[in-house]
Amino acid sequence: MRKPEPLLEAMLLVTIALATWLCFSAKAAAAERTMLSLDGQWQITDSKLPDAIPSSFTHTVPVPGLAHLASPPFPNVDRFISRERLASRIASHQADPYWMVKYWDGKVEQDRNYFWYRKTFRAPSARAIAMLKIDKSQFGTAVWLNGQRLSPENDAWHSEYPGGFSASYWNLGREIHWNAENTLIVRIGAHPAVLPDDFPVGSDFEKTEWTPGIYDDVSVFFCDNPEIETVQVAPRIGTDEIVVQATLKNRSGAAYSSSISYAIKTWKAGEQVAALKMEDVSLEPGGEKVITQTIKIPHAHLWWPEDPFLYVLEMSTGGDSVEARFGMRELRFDPVTKRAYLNGKPYYLRGSNIALHRFFEDPLSGNLPWNDAWVRRLLGTVPKEMNWNYFRFTIGPVPQHWLDVCDEVGLMVQYEFPVWTGGGWFKEEGYTRAYNADETIRQFKDWMRDNWNHPSVVVWDAVNETRNDIFDTQVVPAVRGLDLSHRPWEDSYNPPGSPGDVEEFHGYFFDQGAQGKLAFHMSDLENMHGEPVAVGLDTPVPSTHNTVVLNEYDAFWLNRDGTPVNRNLYAQLVGADATPRRRLDEMAYLLAGLTEYWRAYRQMAAVDYFVYLSDNVPGVPTSDNWSDVKELKLDPAFADYVGEAFRPLGVYINFFHPTLRAGAPHEFLVKMINDYDQSMAGKLVLTLETKEGKMLAKADRPFDLAAFGAADFSIALPVPDEPQDNLILKATAAPDGKTGVTPTTSRRWLSVAP
Repeated sequence: MRKPEPLLEAMLLVTIALATWLCFSAKAAAAERTMLSLDGQWQITDSKLPDAIPSSFTHTVPVPGLAHLASPPFPNVDRFISRERLASRIASHQADPYWMVKYWDGKVEQDRNYFWYRKTFRAPSARAIAMLKIDKSQFGTAVWLNGQRLSPENDAWHSEYPGGFSASYWNLGREIHWNAENTLIVRIGAHPAVLPDDFPVGSDFEKTEWTPGIYDDVSVFFCDNPEIETVQVAPRIGTDEIVVQATLKNRSGAAYSSSISYAIKTWKAGEQVAALKMEDVSLEPGGEKVITQTIKIPHAHLWWPEDPFLYVLEMSTGGDSVEARFGMRELRFDPVTKRAYLNGKPYYLRGSNIALHRFFEDPLSGNLPWNDAWVRRLLGTVPKEMNWNYFRFTIGPVPQHWLDVCDEVGLMVQYEFPVWTGGGWFKEEGYTRAYNADETIRQFKDWMRDNWNHPSVVVWDAVNETRNDIFDTQVVPAVRGLDLSHRPWEDSYNPPGSPGDVEEFHGYFFDQGAQGKLAFHMSDLENMHGEPVAVGLDTPVPSTHNTVVLNEYDAFWLNRDGTPVNRNLYAQLVGADATPRRRLDEMAYLLAGLTEYWRAYRQMAAVDYFVYLSDNVPGVPTSDNWSDVKELKLDPAFADYVGEAFRPLGVYINFFHPTLRAGAPHEFLVKMINDYDQSMAGKLVLTLETKEGKMLAKADRPFDLAAFGAADFSIALPVPDEPQDNLILKATAAPDGKTGVTPTTSRRWLSVAP
């Protein structure tokens, strides 16, 4: 055979090399998971019956979003009164008790039971696996692909997925049309009553409307065997390691032997810091295997709210690949000191609550919960301005993007599963919901699976204001061990299951003014010491051994325009004829004083005001403090007074009497706390001023607080001889210039009387 000419030989070698590279690249590409987002506009229609796919879809709706965003709109789309809300109305004599017999599952005030969503998408060339993921939808989810009904992959018990707070997965492989168009139909319930009564659907005694929708991302992913079904990354900061646990699944009829590779990279810079490879991991046909590996991260960079550093785990099986973002952090609660410890250091938790599913019913909510800029300001910018680092997400979960943002901005989250059964009168009358233990455990497992890699999620919260032994005896014990990060749990009024768990306390002193004469006054605080005592609707915590978090206080809610939610309370506080501005100022002033009080005595590991984001609709007893919720502008008095009360360097004047006696010097107790991990020294200045800023009296003394320390200071102040109204008593702690920390001020409104 004649040897090719040199030029032809060179061209042949290049061709062979190119073909080899293309073949290798095709194989490498096939080994990667590819994602197809189905977010965007979908078609939507409604029905009374659950089974027949509608023939026409005459509305459109955004996904993720809610059904009340459909165009053209559906009438009465949110109208549903839950059993819990009916029980509240009966308790306040707003409804007939017979309603609980007639409407045990809830009162449906709309002419539909279901919404149907339709979307078409084009599939790529054939892969071994095609899986639909619906991150969250409510109430109940059923799926059809190309006219064929599917079963949820992660729920063998049902033909539809009943969970509204976690992701559902659907195997499309049997019905998908590869390299062609496909029609996807998703049916959800229009209200909670379409689901079994003993399933978790979200319970809220104060929510007036219940909004259905696919309210989180929808996507399809394509890969080959073996599939990485789940992956969990648990930090071990003491040894600079992570524990990685993954579930592998072989969906084929043949056995597989595959190597597993891991790479750890920094999230922002993409710098690889660790790698590991496992050889010859075998799976039987249709088999499943859980593999656990420990990977060293040299000189690991810890995750803090002040420095939310993130890593990414890249994992590949040769047929599938996933990325899991994580942070190196550990939060624990010490039952001896009753403190939180973040990454081994004392850490004081300050913050508020978000009730997103209440905000869903707010007419102004619109598509704001899915607007990235709005969410980042809500969870990042404003909390930092308010000196907050810790939130409870209560009475309804959030889209996954919210937790991604919390990871990035450094906001810690106590994540609550939306169960609120109440107690007392509701339980005695038999109005509380009974929960199916098996189904509740299954939904808790899915909820944890979706959220356990988020460093921002630091506490699992089983329930809100609930006394129900199913949770402490069955649910939490069944799922606790799934979390390899060993996060603490909070189980409301049920006994804690571990010494490291926390207990919630809701300190509503002023709720007692709702119906009758005020039973509590701010001056009562002067003889109290910040302990969790029985007040308002609450009872003492079930154990005196565990750490306590104060994640609700106090009942000063006003509508955003300053009109009173509780007219009787504000009539007693500021008079029935007070202006909206006067009420808003009073609320900010009182709430700041209570915040200072709860923080000053160090009895609580967390102090979280209720509520940062909620609804603002008639008939709801709570509200938030936005003057403009679309632009996320807080009421200026709230931002000023409450933001000051949450400063890490805290100041509290233990004085709430409305008057001082003219000409008589007064000794004031000023308490200071230091949440910083460095000592603070400076000058504490006590002044009496007019509201215009004219100085009437002044005294000062030095202070020196250890890191995480606290101290009391007694300061005598001369009182003017002449009576005057509208004065402000100020205690200002001004650190020296070495720290860079700005002064903190506590204020009291008072007068000088004869």
